[in-house]
Amino acid sequence: MKNLVILFFALFIGLNIHGQRRRDLTQPIRTNSEPTKQQIEKRDRLMKERREEFITNFMSTLEADEFQKVIIKQHLDSFYEAKLAILKTKFEHRIDREAAVKNLEDTHFVELEELISEGDMKKIKDMIRGGFDEKEFLKEKKKKKRKKKKKRG
Repeated sequence: MKNLVILFFALFIGLNIHGQRRRDLTQPIRTNSEPTKQQIEKRDRLMKERREEFITNFMSTLEADEFQKVIIKQHLDSFYEAKLAILKTKFEHRIDREAAVKNLEDTHFVELEELISEGDMKKIKDMIRGGFDEKEFLKEKKKKKRKKKKKRG
């Protein structure tokens, strides 16, 4: 009986090791290489396009007129450029970086407060702190399209 338990235990361990070894052999070998200049440019271009799409979707939620929307768009573009510059800058401590971002969020849109309504300013502040849910906006937009199609057809 003792030999049977030892044999069963050895068989269990052996199959476990064999299974792990086979799993390692089936996965491709990953090599960490530096991205090429083309890959970096492509990623930057895609990020810029995505940011433009995000800002455009956000702008359609505001109740400002076209002139105000153009000014808000320019401020949002400059805000994201400044924030990216801050995030790329080397800081000694994480707290310093967070303070710089907080200062940028608090001071960048001060001159817009006089130009636009309180509701729009609140939406902008909420958006720069990560409160704008683009997926929810796109769902609402899709629902409106469906309702218009139903009314026509």
